Amino acid sequence: MGGEATAIIEMAGLTKKYGAFTAVDHLDLQIMEGEVFGLLGPNGAGKTTTILMMLGLTEPTAGRVRVAGYDSTRKPLDVKRIVGYLPDNVGFYDDLTARENLRYTASLNGLPSAESRRRIPDLLEKVGLAEAANQKVGSFSRGMRQRLGIADALVKGPKLVVLDEPTLGIDPDGVRHVLDLISTMSHSEGITVLLSSHLLHQVQQTCDRVGIFVKGRLVAVGP
Repeated sequence: MGGEATAIIEMAGLTKKYGAFTAVDHLDLQIMEGEVFGLLGPNGAGKTTTILMMLGLTEPTAGRVRVAGYDSTRKPLDVKRIVGYLPDNVGFYDDLTARENLRYTASLNGLPSAESRRRIPDLLEKVGLAEAANQKVGSFSRGMRQRLGIADALVKGPKLVVLDEPTLGIDPDGVRHVLDLISTMSHSEGITVLLSSHLLHQVQQTCDRVGIFVKGRLVAVGP
């Protein structure tokens, strides 16, 4: 990353409570531009709650989070414009083709039709779905849906991509393809990637740095 790297995500004292239960406990973390950062921890550790606060989809109980300088609570729409998000259970219109689903996402994000016509075939090629472009998504395997989800997250040309358990339920070949895509995204195109996972070996082979999350607390951060 070099000495000039700046933080694209800044969390300070970030906390989320549900009644007496603390899901995220005073999280302090910086993620730098251009890196692949792994948020590693068991299910229920607070990873998804952290992501939802970062995206402005749920409000913190205390603390703050900024994405590219935007406060996620006060300016959630500005954050959403520059972040591509792949949730752990990505949803598509099953009766539309892969191409049609991406066109719909592009239109929701205000992408001019000429630009989406240019960008979508390139994205489908990158994620290995060029031959399935006109196939209805209802017939896709879990791995194909995840790869389409990555294309969907990239269609608006985001600065940052957030992937929540992107390899869950995929066969080993599909996992390799998805992990290769993540590395390419970051290293070829300079996109920052936040990868949330409970799988140590996948985080280890893909990420530049990792933060270990246990019971809502960040217990260690390092390369």
